[in-house]
Amino acid sequence: MLKPEHLRTLREVVQLGSFAAAANRLGYTSSAVSQQMAALEREIGVKLFARSAHSVLPTSAAEVLARQAETVLIDIERMVATVQAVHRNSERQIRLGIFPSFADVLTGVLRRMEPEERAGIRVSVAESSQLIPRLGAGGEMDAAIIYQVGNSGLSWPSALGRRWIAEDRYKLVLPRSWPDLAPYRVEHLVDLPWIMHHPATSDASLFEGLFAHWGLHPRVACHSDDFKITIAMIGAGMGAALVPDLALRGHGPDVVVVDVPWLNISRSIFTLVHPDRETARLQSLLDALTV
Repeated sequence: MLKPEHLRTLREVVQLGSFAAAANRLGYTSSAVSQQMAALEREIGVKLFARSAHSVLPTSAAEVLARQAETVLIDIERMVATVQAVHRNSERQIRLGIFPSFADVLTGVLRRMEPEERAGIRVSVAESSQLIPRLGAGGEMDAAIIYQVGNSGLSWPSALGRRWIAEDRYKLVLPRSWPDLAPYRVEHLVDLPWIMHHPATSDASLFEGLFAHWGLHPRVACHSDDFKITIAMIGAGMGAALVPDLALRGHGPDVVVVDVPWLNISRSIFTLVHPDRETARLQSLLDALTV
């Protein structure tokens, strides 16, 4: 089996014209170069140098082998560089963005991981509109899990890869302390206090349009964009709200969650991935995060 270091030494000897010059460039002794060339001749069974007392001249066979060795050595260097790049990509940090109510899903996955699997995972928690700008060229995140309600006006660079995860249906959530309003028809909710998103946000605009469609003019008791706070306020009797399933995980006994047929809205959850940073390790994590 030919050794790449012998081919590399042969290339230098043929290019530079002497064992001594090749040894100087490669950091060997002249004796080491001579021994390598003798071993190469034995390996292939061909005389590569015409030796005399004062010179060592490459044969035609040596020149042909040196030219062929150049191609082989370039391929080996390219192969090693590719493997090293894959190793760097697999070992580097994973920088993931998630929206707040996806945190329960992520923490559940992280708890099931071994410590070495969690190493290098860095997480940013923010609203979808804040995560997307951090995914562009030169951005500090590799991927983000975001949501979109209807045509909320979110946009992202076309270069980002998009993968759908789930539809997250909204439910009607009311304080348990309120009288039973079953069967929860729209007209039963007209005069109730509501907890709404802050005005001018994309979610608020969507729900205002839906309420108008249903003929509801909500009496707003509280504004909140944080579903955990919203659920706490509902439990305290402040008002009713529309809350997605994902945000209702682990809710307390002081709220009533109702799936009503007239409430046919959901938010789409999907992943945006920077194409230059999609490693096998990142893909494995994203697969585990499927709701």
